Amino acid sequence: MIKRFITFFLLVFFTNTSLFAKFDIKATTAILQDYQSGEILFEKDPDREIYPASMTKIMTSIIAFELIKKGDLSLDDKFVISENAWRLSQAGFSSMFIMVNDEVSVEDLLKGIIVASGNDACVALAEGIAGSEEEFSIMMTSKAKEIGMINTNFSNASGINHPDNYSTVSDILIMSNYLIRNYPKYYEYFKETEFTWDRTGGDPITQGNRNPLLYKNIGADGIKTGYLAVEKYSLASSSVRKNRRLIAVGSGFNSKKERSKESAKLLSWGRTNFDLIEIVKKGNELTELDVWLGYKDKVKTYINQDVYKTVPKARKKYLKAIVEYNGPIEAPIKKNDMIATLKIFYKDEIVGTYEVLAFEDIKKVNIFTRLIKSINYLIWGDV
Repeated sequence: MIKRFITFFLLVFFTNTSLFAKFDIKATTAILQDYQSGEILFEKDPDREIYPASMTKIMTSIIAFELIKKGDLSLDDKFVISENAWRLSQAGFSSMFIMVNDEVSVEDLLKGIIVASGNDACVALAEGIAGSEEEFSIMMTSKAKEIGMINTNFSNASGINHPDNYSTVSDILIMSNYLIRNYPKYYEYFKETEFTWDRTGGDPITQGNRNPLLYKNIGADGIKTGYLAVEKYSLASSSVRKNRRLIAVGSGFNSKKERSKESAKLLSWGRTNFDLIEIVKKGNELTELDVWLGYKDKVKTYINQDVYKTVPKARKKYLKAIVEYNGPIEAPIKKNDMIATLKIFYKDEIVGTYEVLAFEDIKKVNIFTRLIKSINYLIWGDV
């Protein structure tokens, strides 16, 4: 067998780091990611420690969503509201205004957290799931470490100021990405612009979503605002246009207006200066490779993941993708066998490597046919 190569497309690509030098936003720390490719388009002191404020509530929601997905919790389950949770609706914090001994559904508590940013709802959900907010915070931190948030610790469910409730915009990006990728159904809550809480013993209360980007025509569908006097204003945001999602996280904005304007500016900059290129979709046929001693002379192949690259629109060079394999591949071949490698190059540098899998079974021919093929190969080099 000999090593073979198939170059099946040619695109232009160049990582133009000078774009960073020409662009900035009015935030202490920020990061921007192209969701499908996973590539970071902009960062500004992304590992600086911050107090995440109400962006903490993203993880509070994730814990609930995970339990619901596992069947250990239901949206219809109801939790009895403690005095501890109720007090946060009386202390000037953002609230959904629950009352002591109310029985509130998990779905209403989640909407109270996600849309109304209710700190009281966070405590109620945490106590209902884990027995106490302290135990729930341990679950949050454990989950954070599991998904790669290595510079994060959670000490409460709401993000109320606490020295041990800290993170970075890089980690909040990881958390936001995880939320969207793993819980698309429940992520729909984050784009709801208002929530009406039909409370016990009073008129219904309707509150609007605090995310200012939801009210702009930029395709925003989340995620979560934050504010602490020590940290100022923050926002984890997501925008989708033409099936392309960008995720931005910024902290240290000086005002609500600046948070809105600068976050929108960051998302717009990413969309304007970069294109997303689809290389191959998960499960779609990639190419055919030569087979030796099989009932077919070719085997179809695929990649078991979506492969995208983000392409800057300025100063472009060539990008190429090559399927590399030792071939022809001897039968039998089983579906899903790893039989080749897709390598994506920028100049002479590999910028992506992916396993190429067999799309189908290829059985080996009988001994008589194998003998004829072997003789042909020895005489003619015909495979």
